[in-house]
Amino acid sequence: MFHPRRTLRALLLPLLAGLALTALPGQTAQAASTLTNGGFESGGAGVATPAGWSEYGDTGASYTESGGHSGSYRLSHYSASAYKVETYQYLSGLTNGTYTLTAWVRSSGGQNSAYISLKNCGSSDQKTDLPVSTSSWVRIVTSIAVTNNQCTVSVYSDANAGNWINVDDLTFASGSTGLSIKGADISSLAKSEAKGGVYKTSSGTTGDAVAILKNAGMNYARLKVWVDPADGYNDKAHVLAMAKRIKAAGMKLLVDFHYSDTWADPGAQTKPAAWSGHSYSRLKTDVYNHTYDVLNALKAQGTTADMVQIGNEINGGMLWSEGSTDNWSQLAGLINSGYNAAKAVSSSTRVALHLANAGDDATVRWWFDNARTYGIDYDVIGLSYYGYWHGSLAAAQTTLDDVASRYSKPVFIAETAYPFTLAQDDSLENQIDTSGELVTGYPASAAGQLAWMNAVASIVEAVPNGRGLGVFYWEATWTAVTGNGWDPTDASSGNGWENQALFGYDDKALSSMAWFSHR
Repeated sequence: MFHPRRTLRALLLPLLAGLALTALPGQTAQAASTLTNGGFESGGAGVATPAGWSEYGDTGASYTESGGHSGSYRLSHYSASAYKVETYQYLSGLTNGTYTLTAWVRSSGGQNSAYISLKNCGSSDQKTDLPVSTSSWVRIVTSIAVTNNQCTVSVYSDANAGNWINVDDLTFASGSTGLSIKGADISSLAKSEAKGGVYKTSSGTTGDAVAILKNAGMNYARLKVWVDPADGYNDKAHVLAMAKRIKAAGMKLLVDFHYSDTWADPGAQTKPAAWSGHSYSRLKTDVYNHTYDVLNALKAQGTTADMVQIGNEINGGMLWSEGSTDNWSQLAGLINSGYNAAKAVSSSTRVALHLANAGDDATVRWWFDNARTYGIDYDVIGLSYYGYWHGSLAAAQTTLDDVASRYSKPVFIAETAYPFTLAQDDSLENQIDTSGELVTGYPASAAGQLAWMNAVASIVEAVPNGRGLGVFYWEATWTAVTGNGWDPTDASSGNGWENQALFGYDDKALSSMAWFSHR
């Protein structure tokens, strides 16, 4: 694993430690209404206190060095012993309004905390934790309402021995950020409850999982629809019943059409049995009628879908073989049938197309370039992003930024998850159950799960021009309950995902649900 070289570190640290002893306490910052030296280029490498900036705490641990995100230099926090240090800049004479701090960052991880923040701005302080990224730069943002004509820009580390961060290219400008979607897929919930699944608050009080998630900050639920599933769940009737609960809780609803009787994903897009012998022309009608039927029934009961996915992880198309990407014109016809049905029910319902692997920009771009060529209609791009399968946060950020710009569409993470333990709670081996499968810097713990979700939320929030909508956690309620396994045709099949639920093996809400309160 690449570790950024810290120029002259051996010489710098003793020198900086000496300087720290003679630094004046309560150093007065130079007040300005614009950020000074946000790229740390002024002064070059080895500057103990970069021009325009002030420091507090273990000041020897904060300095500039070679190796910027752009330009030649960056700010680093590092010490061979534990340290706490803040590098900050006080801005005054600001016009009141909403401002966004943007920074490019890297981090070794391992700190008690490491973040950029905006504070003393007249409203509640705002901060964004640095994601763990040891080689690639990641862009993060923090937004705040300035109400007192001033604000302090801060880079803070509370670190253990040997931990480091790099920060560069900070900008402070008018504009706001935040996520409109802080959601979860809870498709497993109805069957779980029917089979005896129990959900508790963090303090141990048994309750309604929908209410517990809502109280944690969840504002959007995702439900999959199968056409004629063997176990009778995830069908129209169950989606209608769950939609009532979701809407009663004040949440929005995303309906995820698989156009199958079972799981649809990049490796399987099996037609529903009832449609198996149908021609391409008939399949277009099937897609329209099924989509219209489910969505119109939702509308009729007062729970109109806010967003719809036409297909699930359709990297290779859907309704194979007729709707394969081997035949783009037919795939386009099928998707547009679904799109037209959704809009016929409710013109305000947003239609998303969903691919797997947000870390693979080339494939996502290939797919949506073809969608453009073949006239496929859609409103939003959804991508699955599992860090233990789909590459680095930086790679996912590249894809999100690229497709949002290239197609001028909003983007969201339709699925992500992370383990809170490597242990299993039923007899089926879990999908992720060894330390070697984890994302570096993110332990299999509730804290690691929370850190991962905040990191994913942060890269979506940082998509330019407000095009990052948010994130859906995949299967928040899929705990280990006998009879609620992965295979709808086999009641004895187990759950390989219970260590990635947002409820622990004691059925209590995990502290990682705090990610729903992401700005």
